[in-house]
Amino acid sequence: MLWHQAQIRLKPRPRGFHLVTGELLAALPELAKFRIGLAHFFIQHTSASLAINENADPDVRADLRRWIDRAVPEDAPYFQHTAEGADDMPAHVKATLMGASVTIPIRDGRLALGTWQGIYLGEHRDHGGGRTVVATLSGQSR
Repeated sequence: MLWHQAQIRLKPRPRGFHLVTGELLAALPELAKFRIGLAHFFIQHTSASLAINENADPDVRADLRRWIDRAVPEDAPYFQHTAEGADDMPAHVKATLMGASVTIPIRDGRLALGTWQGIYLGEHRDHGGGRTVVATLSGQSR
């Protein structure tokens, strides 16, 4: 059994959903050593998320942002945790709804994503800064 773990710092992005598949893969050349296995990506933040979705049409990312901003509005009167601004608690709710991790099969040194799938960073703060993802690879070597 082969294992590899890396901490990957993603560049800062504005609020919204962003494809980060390429950035994650660029930081994981070790992936090529795996014949079969699993890649687990975990974001170490409570106001950002990871998800898998459409990698071709940017309208999907824009629609997701519009939907989640409407589903979890800022300045809702029931939010008490607002110490870091109006986007603070809504960002935590959005991150909880979207999730902190994704797991993807590894096949022949590559992520076994579908043709139209990519890994999204959900940035739920206006100024979230760089985000850290822990990537854990496990499986059999090539």
